[in-house]
Amino acid sequence: MSSGDKTAANNRIAFTRTYLEMTDMPTRASLPAPAGRVALMRCHKPTLAFYRFLYGEVGRNWLWYERLLLDDAALLDLIRRENVEIYVLYVDGGPAGFTELTFDPSGDCEISYFGMMPDFVGGGYGRYLLNWAIDYAWSAKISRLWLHTCTMDSPRALPFYQRAGFRAYHREELEVADPRPIMSQFGLSPDP
Repeated sequence: MSSGDKTAANNRIAFTRTYLEMTDMPTRASLPAPAGRVALMRCHKPTLAFYRFLYGEVGRNWLWYERLLLDDAALLDLIRRENVEIYVLYVDGGPAGFTELTFDPSGDCEISYFGMMPDFVGGGYGRYLLNWAIDYAWSAKISRLWLHTCTMDSPRALPFYQRAGFRAYHREELEVADPRPIMSQFGLSPDP
């Protein structure tokens, strides 16, 4: 959580959510995969256990909690929808990060989730995965690619997305109940 967020006496957290979009395919060269044994694979029918593992480990330090609130049936329905595609980046055989793309019939595509396992932050893997996701989404002939981030995410997230070509189009101030008690029920206390 960034220093700009406040945990009030009533155990609520105030944060800013920023929505970003890209309305044209970027005109940059594709980024080659980082050196080493790297594989990117679509997870066609993710199991609940694997998805919860990815979501939990990638999001534990950024207070991702929304999907933890879903029961098994609701989560399975969501992640196995026809228009949802989940891709996992593997490094040396283990998962290093993932992205979840939601294609809307309107022509929009949302990067619903994007993140790296803590051990793979800063090694160029995230940049590779994001550039791949952007290129892949635009190859589907979309009209807009969008995502959102917030001040509970890494302080590097917003500039990272902006460097990739996303432009902010809306900001909102929000407040939620502190999600750490919910996360701890799933063994997901943020790392110190």
